[in-house]
Amino acid sequence: MTLSPVFRSPRAVQLLAEQGVWSNLALDIEAQAEAVGTVHLDFEGVIDGSFRKAPPPALETLEVTTSEGLSFLQEYFFLILFSSIFRSLGVEKSRLQAYAELNFCIKGTITAADNLFDDQSKTLLPLDPNSGSRFMSILQLMAFERLARSVLDRAVEASVIERGSVLTIQRALMDRMAEIGVLEGSEESGVDVIPAPNEMLDRVHRVRGGSLFALAFEAPLILEEDDLKGRISVAKEAVIRLGTAFQIVDDLTDFEFDIGRRSHNLLVSQVHHMGTEKERIALAGIWESGICPDGSVEEMFASSAREVLQLAYLEARASFRSLQDLGYWFEHSLADEVVHAIVGLEGVSRMQDLTGDG
Repeated sequence: MTLSPVFRSPRAVQLLAEQGVWSNLALDIEAQAEAVGTVHLDFEGVIDGSFRKAPPPALETLEVTTSEGLSFLQEYFFLILFSSIFRSLGVEKSRLQAYAELNFCIKGTITAADNLFDDQSKTLLPLDPNSGSRFMSILQLMAFERLARSVLDRAVEASVIERGSVLTIQRALMDRMAEIGVLEGSEESGVDVIPAPNEMLDRVHRVRGGSLFALAFEAPLILEEDDLKGRISVAKEAVIRLGTAFQIVDDLTDFEFDIGRRSHNLLVSQVHHMGTEKERIALAGIWESGICPDGSVEEMFASSAREVLQLAYLEARASFRSLQDLGYWFEHSLADEVVHAIVGLEGVSRMQDLTGDG
């Protein structure tokens, strides 16, 4: 999973708009747009212009109702949400901006690494696509490492953070990324053992999804102090559950892909350990061959898939309830709609079928 959700349920997006979610995020949407623009300017000093293309035009006004605004919200929703949480907890403005810039660099690093694992070619930098996709991902990895340091150095120069905190933040981020990477690396040759659902949830999803979201909280937990630090720590645990929820959704929408490369998947675990005899027989053949026909989830494993989706709802509800207890404005009863609204492009029809939103 990357930090790039896609909103594909018009009903859910409209409901969230009616509940004031987008208007409450307006300041943080603008701040994240500014952060992306600032890092793109930094990029001009990282590599020669022959390797760059013109950056996208700055969006002065980001209205979710416009295609540009919705596109930006789709790409950066989680980073915007993290900034919104920090703001509600009382983080000062100068640090909010530094966190937004740093989290963009983290997102870019994760995206580039994910490209290599999944043989994709997405980039968040205005790189001129004049070479192979793998090289472009490696180039993006190297660039974001330097850009993250530029963000931290700028914060030091502005007296937002102390010089001694820079290496501490970099180490914390590296340790967390390594934890995620070890899990991803362990699946490179496929997995032979299918853990039980509860075990997989704790060992896989709270790392692949939960630790991914927790990356945004590493710097604040180092820099903030006293009661604010304690509240951020509680928020981090809530966000880990949110990341877990969206990793569960990814397992539903990426079922065929995960079967093909024999990686951990919660629906596979649910069927293997708790499915009906018919489901288990069907899965055994698919798992052995590595070939999963389109529509298998809906046609063969719909009952188990809905059980897995309920786990995602439970994690998201608990996450937003905990955040609301901290004073965050988001109404936790809308958690299901957020889960429903956010889904990768490949999973649109599947989620509609499983949730009855046709």
